[in-house]
Amino acid sequence: MTPQEKIQRVGIVGYGHLGQYLVDMIQRDGAQKGMELAFVWNRSVEKMVGNVPESLQLRDLSKIKERRADVIVEVAHPQLVRDHGEEFLNHAHFLVGSPSVFAEQEVETKLRQAAEDSGHTLYIPSGAFWGGKDIQKMADRGTLKSLKVTMTKHPSSFKLEGPLKELNKKAMDGRLVLYDGPVRGLCPLAPNNVNTMAAAAMAGHNLGFDCVQGCLVADPSIPDWHIVDIEVKGPSDEKSGHVFTVKTSRHNPATLGAVTGNATYASFWSSLLACKGHGGQVHLC
Repeated sequence: MTPQEKIQRVGIVGYGHLGQYLVDMIQRDGAQKGMELAFVWNRSVEKMVGNVPESLQLRDLSKIKERRADVIVEVAHPQLVRDHGEEFLNHAHFLVGSPSVFAEQEVETKLRQAAEDSGHTLYIPSGAFWGGKDIQKMADRGTLKSLKVTMTKHPSSFKLEGPLKELNKKAMDGRLVLYDGPVRGLCPLAPNNVNTMAAAAMAGHNLGFDCVQGCLVADPSIPDWHIVDIEVKGPSDEKSGHVFTVKTSRHNPATLGAVTGNATYASFWSSLLACKGHGGQVHLC
């Protein structure tokens, strides 16, 4: 960092496993990266006591402006994005750790507009979404024709709602496809597990949540892995008729029952380091 560069002030909304990791990283390496904590907020204040200096504990989200954050990071719950996303973007760049909330068209439209109006960037972390920037480039050019993301985890790693919660119980007997269809329909049923798919739908914006496909698979034979398979199709060659395709398979070590794989923490940290301001747009990082 040069003397002319501005220290970037970061506010963390949520102090669960990922929030704790980010706070620790900023406190340990922040000065070297030109970064410092502006505040930490958590619904349960008790969790911060003894771990976060009292001067950095924000008790009231309505007082965010006073903390002069350059970037606000949500790693709490989709409801925080619904309730406070516009306000966050009015004051700072906003890194959304729960992009499954954008399956609600009203929320996506509202925050895209807030970013444009404020000039701040709405950041979507790539997380376990491998190759996301290349896919976003294809979407920008209109050449992305189809995109499917398949996520396979041990049944204990899923936090599900509605019919999927009951269906998942049967998966302990063997591999079971819980869902295979548009990402928009899956996000409300597995909001904690499909942020990777939501990131894909935001990156592949010419297809969006209705046309990007998500497949959720429970497999008791992989207790310590999260597997993400991505299938991309682009345009066909006019002469040969051959179709542009890319397939990737990401195997991420994970603790049994963990929602987030080990490598995703470091990926999120890298995403935060990229939040330097990209204008009033949505940016995958």
